[in-house]
Amino acid sequence: MAKVKKAYFCRECGFEAPKWLGKCPACGGWNTFTEEVIAKSNSAVAAVTAALPAAAPQRVTDIEHATYQRLDLQNSEVNRVLGGGLVPGSLILLGGEPGIGKSTLSLQLALSNHSLKTLYVSGEESAEQIGMRAKRLGIDNEECYIYSETLLENILSQIRHVAPNIVVVDSIQTIYTDTLDSSAGSVSQIRECAASLLKYAKTTGVSIFVIGHITKDGSIAGPKILEHIVDVVLQFEGDSNSAHRILRGIKNRFGATFEIGVFEMMDSGLRTVENPSEILLSHYEEPLSGIAVGASVDGIRPYLIEVQALVSNAAYGTPQRNATGYDQRRMSMLLAVLEKRVGMKMFQKDVFLNFAGGFKVSDPGLDLAVVGAVISSYYDRPIAEGVCCAGEVGLSGEVRPASRTEQRITEAARLGFRRIIVSGFLRKGFKAPRGIEVVYINNIGELPRALFCEEI
Repeated sequence: MAKVKKAYFCRECGFEAPKWLGKCPACGGWNTFTEEVIAKSNSAVAAVTAALPAAAPQRVTDIEHATYQRLDLQNSEVNRVLGGGLVPGSLILLGGEPGIGKSTLSLQLALSNHSLKTLYVSGEESAEQIGMRAKRLGIDNEECYIYSETLLENILSQIRHVAPNIVVVDSIQTIYTDTLDSSAGSVSQIRECAASLLKYAKTTGVSIFVIGHITKDGSIAGPKILEHIVDVVLQFEGDSNSAHRILRGIKNRFGATFEIGVFEMMDSGLRTVENPSEILLSHYEEPLSGIAVGASVDGIRPYLIEVQALVSNAAYGTPQRNATGYDQRRMSMLLAVLEKRVGMKMFQKDVFLNFAGGFKVSDPGLDLAVVGAVISSYYDRPIAEGVCCAGEVGLSGEVRPASRTEQRITEAARLGFRRIIVSGFLRKGFKAPRGIEVVYINNIGELPRALFCEEI
């Protein structure tokens, strides 16, 4: 009986070791090594990749500038997140929670553009099941081919045969190669399959979308090296109880990172939302306390979002701190600043924070809106109508300018807001657009007066 060859791989970075190690010497992670069976053998992958043209070193001065044009995916939000369209020969990783709509989005992209030949490879559904979903979407495209397969060698062979412009692989965790004896979804399989797809994309100019599952903590399942291999990493997120979905660019070699695209899940598939502010702002018959509006920027897109806060007397000895869509540690920091610099007794209060639409935000320019919502709920006093905020709060209580403040102010003015509160450091050389009053404050002690003004 032949001896089985085994190795240990780090789940975070893919580092290979002959024995189990407590700490990975490459990334420093603890208890990240898993045992896998590996036995390399001749395979059709080597035959396919060997037929591809080999590259040779070139002088940097001799390299001609690329004259390629980005491919229009016929989806304005996806084009925006990618930086203006799909770059030929790129490898894109699309991650998200189960049932969030990854397969629906990728199938819509494969069906929407009739001028591009697409190949949709599924390792999770049969061709008949995908055909049923395509009918539900109501899109017919004769240039879209469906292929149900999990073996990488067969997939590469069919890509060569069909010669598509775009390939969708759903998902990378179900694909395996015969070169390894480990099961599909293992660290070695994911790394090998991703590397083979990357080489094929770069040498042929075929753009490949790869769908990936995520873990409980929200990171993409498999080795961290998968995110390093691909050109673009997209995160599809949203609240399961909400119809709205966010496509967020985590990594992009060809455009701006952290750009967002907004969608609405409907019976007929995903609908693009051109104006995110329309779903992030609520309209109330009468003003309510604990609600503030913040002007934010993701990538190059400004939008306004509603911040909701609830401050109540602590029922237990330890006050509760709960934030939905926001970093809880940053919320605790802002509450400590309020207690120290403004004199609000937050140690006796439970504080709950929520962002409208199920959005997850990390923009420090929303600090002022978060503080404003807390102050409004603390005093049980509504913020004046037509007021929004844009500014970062420091530990000493100072209000620092938010990035791209001019874009935030312009968006607020466009949506009809009459007053915006920003950092006093912007006083010099700043000209506000017509129709909106800009209020400058230097510290959060000045914020209540700016929020609760009787006349605007």
